[in-house]
Amino acid sequence: MHKDELLELHEQMVMIMNYFESLEQVNGGLFEPYEELGVTPDDVHMSKSEHKHAVFVLGNALATAMSEDEFSDAGRVGKRMQELAEDAERKL
Repeated sequence: MHKDELLELHEQMVMIMNYFESLEQVNGGLFEPYEELGVTPDDVHMSKSEHKHAVFVLGNALATAMSEDEFSDAGRVGKRMQELAEDAERKL
């Protein structure tokens, strides 16, 4: 995936995050790990690896927000996103 495509994906995922943050039933601290990274789609000067890591961290949070439990489809996606985020973080 090219960096511009990754930035577009990152931007779309942030829009989904904003939607989930507006819902009352979603845990308010769910997106804190992503927000603590300090990497947004607007930070085009940051490396592709940093955006990739942010996308995986955000993907994990989004999957968690959608999952009923860790064994649901979204729960399994969340678990995989967590693994990918950890791998991406090691490569930073």
